[in-house]
Parts: sequence; structure tokens; C-alpha cells
Amino acid sequence: MDKDKIDKKDHILDVAERVFSDLGFDGASTRMISGEAGVNMAMLNYYFGSKEGLFLAVFERKISSFQALLQNIGNESIDAWDKLAKCIDNYVDRIIVNNCFQKLINRELSMSKRSELSDKITEMVMINVWEIAKILEEGVKNGQFFKDVDVQLAIATIFGTKNYIINAPNISSTLLGHDIKDEKYLEERLKPRVKTYMKRLLKAYLVNDNDNTK
Repeated sequence: MDKDKIDKKDHILDVAERVFSDLGFDGASTRMISGEAGVNMAMLNYYFGSKEGLFLAVFERKISSFQALLQNIGNESIDAWDKLAKCIDNYVDRIIVNNCFQKLINRELSMSKRSELSDKITEMVMINVWEIAKILEEGVKNGQFFKDVDVQLAIATIFGTKNYIINAPNISSTLLGHDIKDEKYLEERLKPRVKTYMKRLLKAYLVNDNDNTK
């Protein structure tokens, strides 16, 4: 695909991400998105096929880019803890933000109803969850992490911390004593704080004092 087509496709996805985050899947329409993107319906249908195809493409673009990053970290010649620490740093940088995609993914993953569409989104998200699981399992296998580590709950701790802070902004703003919609606060204070907290917490739980990789 040539650069003009890639740029046009990315532009449509940018607009779709914003519209879906504001209105949800059911409230948005492809005609509305095509109008705001300044393209005709034929072009939108050519690239994505349907509203569902466009919706899934929005998720796939963001999730696949993080997947590639996690895979690169997993393949580095460093120990399991250092890999996990890098994953946490990159994860926090991506999710402690007030952007359309975080609003969208929070909306969709918090919905109780199950559908073929929500199942597809869950499958995409789980690809990245399994990349983190591989790193945890590597540490257990080589003895750097305790052998009785609960891999599933360790993952839930990583994702759960984010969910509480971002998905309940009124509660977390009151708890933290600062408006978490304040971009400067997010970048300068909250992100470093969350990174430090998660790494200290997980290192205490995971890392075996008799680490035989040293």
C-alpha cells in the first residue's frame, strides 16, 4: 500500500477512534465517520468492509503496535525481571493518558454483555496479556521468580491497577488528591508514581532472594 493510501487509512482510523469513543459502537455510524473524515462511503467500505470491520481495525492498530513492542522486549537478552520492568514502563506510558482509545477500550471491556464483537476484542487484548505471561513464566522456570507465583493474579494486578485509576476517575481523583484528567499531573507525577509502585509491589512478590540467574 503506497504512502497516500496508508495516510488516508490512518486518518479514517483516527476519526473513527474519536467518534466510537464518544458514541460507542451502537451510537456511531459509518456515514457519520466518513463525513467527519472527509471521505466517501465507498472508500471507507473499500478499506474496512463494514462498521464492525472499522471498529475492529481501530483496536487492532493500537493493540498490534504494543504487541510488537512486548515481543521485542521478550526477545531481549536480559533477565525476566528486567523484561517485566520494561513492560510495566511502556504499559504505564500508554495507558495513563486521557486519549480516545483509552476511553474506547474502557467502555467496551467494561460492558457486561457478550457478543461476537466483544469476543474478538477480548481475543486481541489477550494476545498482549499472553506476552506478559510468557515473561512471568520464564522467570518462574529459571528460578528468578518464586516457583509458586500466581501468574494469572500477577497479571490481574498489573491491569487492575490501571483499571481502578482510569476507569473510576472521580474516585481515583479523590483518592489521589488531584484531578487525573490534568495532563501535566499525569505525565509529571502520576506515571512515575504508578511505575514505581507497580515495580516495587511485583518485585517483592515475584523475585526469589535466591535468584539462581545471578
